[in-house]
Amino acid sequence: MHSEGRDRPSGAGTSGPSRRGLMRTAALGAAVGMAGAAGLGAAKTAAAGNGPRGGRIDVHHHVLPRKMRDWAVEHGLLVPGHTPPWADWDLERTLDQMDANDTAVGVGSAPAPSTGFWDRGLAIEGARVFNESMADLVRDHPTRFGFFAYLPLLHVDVALQEAAYALDELGADGVLMMANSDGTYLGDPRFEPLFAELDRRAAVVFTHPSELAGAKPLPGIEPWVADFMLDTTRTALSLISAGTLDRHKRVSVILPHAGGFLPYIGGRVEAASRNGMRWSDDAFRRAMRRFYYDTAMPPTPYATPSLLAAAGHRHLLYGTDWPQFAEDEVGRMTRSLDRDPLLDPGAQADVARENALRLLPTLARRLRR
Repeated sequence: MHSEGRDRPSGAGTSGPSRRGLMRTAALGAAVGMAGAAGLGAAKTAAAGNGPRGGRIDVHHHVLPRKMRDWAVEHGLLVPGHTPPWADWDLERTLDQMDANDTAVGVGSAPAPSTGFWDRGLAIEGARVFNESMADLVRDHPTRFGFFAYLPLLHVDVALQEAAYALDELGADGVLMMANSDGTYLGDPRFEPLFAELDRRAAVVFTHPSELAGAKPLPGIEPWVADFMLDTTRTALSLISAGTLDRHKRVSVILPHAGGFLPYIGGRVEAASRNGMRWSDDAFRRAMRRFYYDTAMPPTPYATPSLLAAAGHRHLLYGTDWPQFAEDEVGRMTRSLDRDPLLDPGAQADVARENALRLLPTLARRLRR
């Protein structure tokens, strides 16, 4: 178990027994979906003691320190009593969950939909509050947390400024880019200056899905079940089609949730490339090997074979989607990953920790101190 960082950092806060809360907007509510029921005991028995030497590194790990929470409530982005699962964050509960699953580090992110920041002034202020709040958490707990800086993509010039500040001054481990901004995906030309700058910096981009723009809800099915998977797939295809990855070879892009549907529709995409689409079979295959993929739903017998065939284990990263998925579900996912027969011990160690250390040099340096 990891004990460092059990003291509460200033400004981190808790949700408390009243589960004070978050988030406004249909946008924020829809963007995070619903979580399973909590159960810390199940998580502890699921995975404790089975992790890699040094502890797992969770790259799909959401945080919401108190300063960020208070600012969001003040500006109407969160409504107390209406808290999306990922935003119902508590430091002590987070550390308990991490210890239960032999997780040494959570690389935090705050996946607020871009449409929450239509107003330019709000985007400037909000991105700064988000990123400084996460940086404060990392400073207080340098070996327990990292963070991907939030970029407000509806304002590309603001995103450029915030990327520079977060990477140069705050020590961010990479940046978070939502998969779509009001229906515009990451391969769109408007994002080219941002990718050029991130390429210059050899930066890591963690993408996160949101609600599909204009999509009608499917009765009885929360958006995270399938719509989020399609959102990730659409932004990946957008990047491939636009040639963004080929132009910016030093950018590393993490696709969440095992790449959405992308690894499982490879044959269909290749067929399309032979019938007039904008990319070649080779471009698609190169991209599949360029992307990184986190394991936050699903590390299952259905998904692993396709994902390994598409990308190989050295591009897989442990991820939980905490606290979007509660303690018992995180334990269940971690146990499933530990028992996956297609991952030998060396591959298990790479997925759980070593791949993240290779990908995130700032984090690796902090852990070596």
